[in-house]
Amino acid sequence: MQTIADRLTNARQEIEHAIANAHRPAHCVQLLAVSKTKPVSDITAAYEAGQRQFGENYIQEGVSKIEQLKTLTDIEWHMIGPIQSNKTKLVAEHFDWVQSVDRLKIAKRLNEQRPADMPPLNVCIQLNLEQEATKSGILPAELPDIVEAISGMPNLRLRGLMAIPAANVSESQQRDTLSQLHALYAQLQATTEGIDTLSVGMSNDMALAIAHGSTMVRIGTAIFGSRS
Repeated sequence: MQTIADRLTNARQEIEHAIANAHRPAHCVQLLAVSKTKPVSDITAAYEAGQRQFGENYIQEGVSKIEQLKTLTDIEWHMIGPIQSNKTKLVAEHFDWVQSVDRLKIAKRLNEQRPADMPPLNVCIQLNLEQEATKSGILPAELPDIVEAISGMPNLRLRGLMAIPAANVSESQQRDTLSQLHALYAQLQATTEGIDTLSVGMSNDMALAIAHGSTMVRIGTAIFGSRS
């Protein structure tokens, strides 16, 4: 039976293989271990196997884990799920990254509520390229305005873009979406300082995402097993 350490090793090898196939530099893609619904003991096992970046979808569950593991000071905690405006304070006070900024109101509240003794909160803007009603994210046309606003917020540090492409579509449709996303990312890099993160790709589309410029893939089940 494979351990979490074994599965992490496999995931890292798959990432490096996809990087090589895409003719990109080694180690140019980071692995975010998605630990939602998993116990603290699983996160500890992954930490002991060298993993430092963890993604949580549910705010109160994530905050509980952060507090339980606060002695592990080099863990980097990412909020990757939707954020209600009445929960921004918890996020601002506990997380290192927010990948799911999907409207200006959320960005403003995170900026206002980030504690003064903490470094700026790293944020990604979530895009919804296919305009799926069931997913959060802004439309590409809205990107310039929210980028300009966040760039003026002293307690936020804009790092890039995040997206969750539509599932159950053809590979050509996936490629079209990922190409659009990478073009928006390249444009953002060219016009905005400090942009270094394109967070896209999960277990089922990781190789394709890496071929289209992803710098961070979000892997859960392949590391921690099926969710309870």
